[in-house]
Amino acid sequence: MSKKIIISGGGTGGHIFPAIAIANALKQLEKDIDILFVGAQGRMEMEKIPAAGYRIIGLSVAGLQRRLSWQNLLFPFRVLHSLQQASQIIEAYQPDAVAGVGGYASWPVLEMAARKKIPVVIQEQNSYAGLANRLLGKKASKIFVAYDGMEKYFPKEKIIKTGNPVRQDLVNLQEKKNEAMKYFNLTAGEKVILVIGGSLGARTINQAIAGGVHRIIEASYQLIWQCGKIYYEEIKKNLSADMLSQVHLYDFISRMDLAYAAADVIVSRAGAGSIAELCMAGKPAILIPSPNVAEDHQTRNAMALADKQAAVVIKDEEAIEKLPSALLQLLDDKE
Repeated sequence: MSKKIIISGGGTGGHIFPAIAIANALKQLEKDIDILFVGAQGRMEMEKIPAAGYRIIGLSVAGLQRRLSWQNLLFPFRVLHSLQQASQIIEAYQPDAVAGVGGYASWPVLEMAARKKIPVVIQEQNSYAGLANRLLGKKASKIFVAYDGMEKYFPKEKIIKTGNPVRQDLVNLQEKKNEAMKYFNLTAGEKVILVIGGSLGARTINQAIAGGVHRIIEASYQLIWQCGKIYYEEIKKNLSADMLSQVHLYDFISRMDLAYAAADVIVSRAGAGSIAELCMAGKPAILIPSPNVAEDHQTRNAMALADKQAAVVIKDEEAIEKLPSALLQLLDDKE
């Protein structure tokens, strides 16, 4: 009888794509393994997981709003409802084990699995563990981490340092260069800048690139720009038809392997998933850590690359002023 695994979590690409990488690796090890994803209704995973060929069930769960909101009054009821939903899913599916990758849906599913004595494992991508994972760490069988020093958050005897899972399509990117140039309709011989502000976009990075786009075009560089769904229409409206011949604007890039293959320089946030992918890509990078994360862990992620001369780091509050010049300087140095 085939093993049955639940993988739970999502919300952003930083949780979703490592989860898919884990599922694909499990399939390679055991072809008839049965994998079910559990995510949050209305979130990105409800689209991306089925596109990768896997089943997913969505919980009606949402995070606590950081600013004052009447919706926070509903939070305790949503938590209770999500625990009930998670319990029903586990009872119906009867998994052999449950893995959590972080995100809204991860906690209720792992919590209920642990209560039912089903083995639970955690994949912690960051150098800082959030409250939910720290609480779950006491109940988990194993905790897979990417950074040293995680024993300050989890029981030392449960920790296994594995690094972060990445998509296998990021291997041998150089062999995909020609395919990438055709896919993005790029001109051979002109340098390519790839801008990725995370799967949901990043306002500061978008503002910085928008402010410097004329300089990028004047320097005859091509731009692949993933700006995020909520920023796409506004940015597109402000780009002339002439600009759009050099600027390839997307709300989301599904073929990130080809985007990395085409790029000469990459601008990115510094989430753990992005850092792992940049290491695979092996391209020069400018990192703008998000200030909106716990314990400023993206700065720590970014500095791990900067200390090895593998990236330039610019503070978020300085990005609008400094990013365009730093980008052009980096490309000039490459020449």
